[in-house]
Amino acid sequence: MIQSERIGVARPHVHPAAASLALAAVLVLWSDFALAHAVTLGDQGYIQEITGMHIIPFIYLGAKHMVTGYDHILFLFGVIFFLYGMKHIAGYVSLFAIGHSTTMLLGVYFNIGIDSYIIDAIIGFSVVYKALDNLGAFPLWFGVQPNTKAATLIFGFLHGFGLSSKIIDYNISPDGLVPNLLAFNVGVEIGQLLALTAILLVMTRWRATPSFARHAYAANVLMMTAGFALIGFQLAGYIVA
Repeated sequence: MIQSERIGVARPHVHPAAASLALAAVLVLWSDFALAHAVTLGDQGYIQEITGMHIIPFIYLGAKHMVTGYDHILFLFGVIFFLYGMKHIAGYVSLFAIGHSTTMLLGVYFNIGIDSYIIDAIIGFSVVYKALDNLGAFPLWFGVQPNTKAATLIFGFLHGFGLSSKIIDYNISPDGLVPNLLAFNVGVEIGQLLALTAILLVMTRWRATPSFARHAYAANVLMMTAGFALIGFQLAGYIVA
């Protein structure tokens, strides 16, 4: 089944408890979403100081970035929300991975950077887009359903630029650049598999309960709210900066 159970936006079946939980989660995670692509000061210093090939550390950094990157996790959550077959899930996740890996590697190698505030705002928009897609908004509002596979690949490209822009800002050494970037990308894919496994375990249990149908709308509204919060924070930062 491929995205065939999108929620009609005209069906606001939002349980009061779910709505309260959604609001609380947004408030608690506000700062984390705003810094979705940030690299910790310790990791930043490490990237700036080392030279030569460091495979294991960069695998670790890549995995750490993915499992702590709330923008990535939110987007993946939205992508698989109504995907049930493992073949379909693997297909969509692979498209995202291809896009993310391509622009991350090429962006750093060819020094192609995008302003961090702008690219993170666009990444926030990808979360909003996916939530609206799950809510069935596009056919209702515009009379057309965008190609979900193409959208997943395109937003994968944009997510990759988000990280490459950060790495460029930290002046990674050209000595050992290619193997370090490849190791980092391997780590990103490992982290993505770990995050995806955790999401699927939770989703599988949730889908087996009656609350899934009742609360699916609220879950996507929460995801959309988080995306809007990230967009607003980044645009405000861009204006102030």
